[in-house]
Amino acid sequence: MTQTLTAGDEPPQTSQDKQENGVPLRAGSPAELLAIIPHLLGFVPESSLVLIGTEPRRSRVKVTLRYDLPDPPDADLAADIAAHAVGVITAQGLTATVAVGYGPEPLVNPVAGALRDAMRKAGIGLEDFLRAEAGRYWSYVCGDEACCPAAGVPYDVNPDSAALTETAAGMEIVAAGTIAPTGSQVLPDRAAVAARVAPLGGITAEPMRQATRRAERHVTRLLSKIRKSGRLGAVRHLIAAEGLAAVHAMITTYRAGGTFSTDYQIAWMTVALRELRVRDDAWARMDPAYTDAHRRLWTDVTRRARPGYVAAPAALLAFVAWQSGDGALANVALDRALADDARYSMALLLRQVITAGAPPSMARLPMTPEEVAASYDDAEEDAAREDNDEEDNDEEDSGEDAWDDAAYVHEPDPAVHDPDPDSEP
Repeated sequence: MTQTLTAGDEPPQTSQDKQENGVPLRAGSPAELLAIIPHLLGFVPESSLVLIGTEPRRSRVKVTLRYDLPDPPDADLAADIAAHAVGVITAQGLTATVAVGYGPEPLVNPVAGALRDAMRKAGIGLEDFLRAEAGRYWSYVCGDEACCPAAGVPYDVNPDSAALTETAAGMEIVAAGTIAPTGSQVLPDRAAVAARVAPLGGITAEPMRQATRRAERHVTRLLSKIRKSGRLGAVRHLIAAEGLAAVHAMITTYRAGGTFSTDYQIAWMTVALRELRVRDDAWARMDPAYTDAHRRLWTDVTRRARPGYVAAPAALLAFVAWQSGDGALANVALDRALADDARYSMALLLRQVITAGAPPSMARLPMTPEEVAASYDDAEEDAAREDNDEEDNDEEDSGEDAWDDAAYVHEPDPAVHDPDPDSEP
């Protein structure tokens, strides 16, 4: 099924009561509902089905879902979308929804029919289902020509217009986990969201390519030194130690309002993050009190990372985005992570839980940095004991296979200047 989905039920920087209960959806008319949705998503949807699930008490928003409309129309895909939506709404224990299909009738009608049938069978109330196109809306629920004429009802399609912004502000648009952060601009479409994490090209790309090659050569020299000593497992500890220091320092800098100062800082981070201990330590430091700083940091790293080094920072960005309720950003960051490494486990896990409609309240830190360190220290001690037990084995069985040079080092690029090794860390 071709779809893009965002889901969640909580905003960033709200009281505990709001985090647990959501906020009321106070849309007094279809036009107000249409004004609210771009603020919930962070962008203006096109060719989409948007579903908002509410709980009965004060119609509090608990989940917002968005799907791409099958194009061309496909009954099986429409049924899949409906089944997934019903599954998420049911799992959240909700009994009421509103939906909007954005696009022409031939695309919206099949999904609308499938969703209405599935909702009815599941006993979920569909309070309204609108179709919006070219500045007009129609209702699948209301048949009153006086309020829902066959020619459609015009509405303001500009989400940043003064009237609609006032409507959104009056609702305290912090309802669903897919909202744009409060005060942020509503982007024109999902492509504009993806552009926020797109790789930087032009004059930025070449210095980053050179800096990444420097970082790779640094790892190569470490590997060479360790091989001479015969203690191959120690390279993980050495790279992790340098990487942990670099990432921790950068997180501290961004929390203080700063930014990176050299391309090599970013390049070395991307290379070091290939070591899972470094990645997991960074993950454990994503304190929600510093969401804006963390989002800025991992956006910078993701956009500058060279191919082969994107998955880790993009997955960390996706976690921070989900944690803060920015479902659209979370999903486009996951797109980048999985495009770089289709089997990257952190990205696959986040894709699974977000697609299942898990709210940002579930975006809890997996462990503290101290627990991460203890976990890896224990694992290293176990590995060292195993190495001692197998010291009489051939070299190719002594643990070298567990460390893959290619995981860090790309093929040499003769077009890149090889700097003086003494100038590198």
